[in-house]
This record gives sequence, structure tokens and C-alpha cells, in this order.
Amino acid sequence: MLPSEAALPRHQLVRIRPAAWTALLASRPELGGEPLLGGWAERGWPLIVRRALPDEPQAGLPLGLPLPPSAGKRRIAVQVRHGDIASVAPLPSLADAMASAPPDWQACLRELIAVGARHDVQPRVFGSLAWQHLTGLTYLSPSSDLDLIWPLPRRDRIGALLEELAQVEARAPMRLDGELVRADGAGVNWRELHAGIPELALKTAADVVLCSIDEFAGEPA
Repeated sequence: MLPSEAALPRHQLVRIRPAAWTALLASRPELGGEPLLGGWAERGWPLIVRRALPDEPQAGLPLGLPLPPSAGKRRIAVQVRHGDIASVAPLPSLADAMASAPPDWQACLRELIAVGARHDVQPRVFGSLAWQHLTGLTYLSPSSDLDLIWPLPRRDRIGALLEELAQVEARAPMRLDGELVRADGAGVNWRELHAGIPELALKTAADVVLCSIDEFAGEPA
């Protein structure tokens, strides 16, 4: 799917036309020492939609990618024109990405997929597991978190979903991180929601603002 000129939601994966990527790297000499970047677009590896930095000029769609630990874990921030985009896709589902996870994660991942099915939401992965799955490079380490995006369920199911996530994490071999995310891409950390914090940090494509649970998820039914 190709995007319109409108801003894309956070966490969308964007693949760049190889010629445009080559031109972008040529315009950024400070990136020339990163050997993985040269063939990034040719391999079909994506970038991810991010928020613009506070002092960043609005010169295009803000995208980013993290290099793997073997390359220093450097975070690369770029902007591209919509015409340079080859395709846009959602994050990989947890079900698709779990084959790239360590063996001792597998039982927990199956449990999380079952939690999603019970609440009619499909978890998607970002962070280290997503990038390892998307590129085949080694991003995961023994201290890695599992970063998940959960589509916002019906208001009457939010509490039960959060409680199940907390129960799974209590016996998980890794820390569970991530957000519940609305259809417009705005999200709130699941731990803040579960803790009942009155003022939640709502992350949008442009900013981070404080909001209540009702402002984030709608008035209770």
C-alpha cells in the first residue's frame, strides 16, 4: 500500500525506493561509516514512522531505524518525501514474529497470542524482536524486553486485558513493554493504564500530551 500525502500513524513500517535511499545517504556524510545502511533499502528492510524531534525541520516524513548491538545500537533518524516511499505496512504480528524469538520465550508468546484472541485484538511487535524478524540480524540479547502494540479493545475489555498482561508478565522470562494504541496511532503505556494513573502520557505522531483514561479510550459504557 502506498501512502497519501497525509502523515502516517506511528509504528508504520516504510520501505524506501533504493535509488532514493542511495541519494539520501549521499546527502548525509555522517552516515557513510555505517556499512549496514548502504544496502538497507535494496534488501527490502523497512524504517519505522517516528515523532519529529523538537528541533527538527519539517522536511518530510520522519522515519527511523535502530542498528543492531553489533553495530553499536545507533538510532538513525531521517526524513523522506512521500514520493520516495515504495510501500507501507503494519508491524509484524506476534504470531508471525515468534519464530525469531528465543526458545525460552515461546511458551509466553503463545500465552500472549491467546490473551489477544480472548479480547479480539492482535498483538504486534516492535523493538528488538521486530527488527530481528524483519532483517535477520541479531537484535535480541538476554536482557531484551518484549515490546508489543495492542490495538485498543472495547472499553469494557480494557481492564481485563491489562490484568491478564500483568499476570503473564509475572511468570514471563522477559519484561513486557509496550502500549495500547487507538486507530489513529495514539498510544498509552500499558503499565500506566494498569496502574490507574490519572494523567496518562499519550504519545501521538506529533507530541506527547497528558490525558485521562476517558479522553484516551472514551467514556465508559
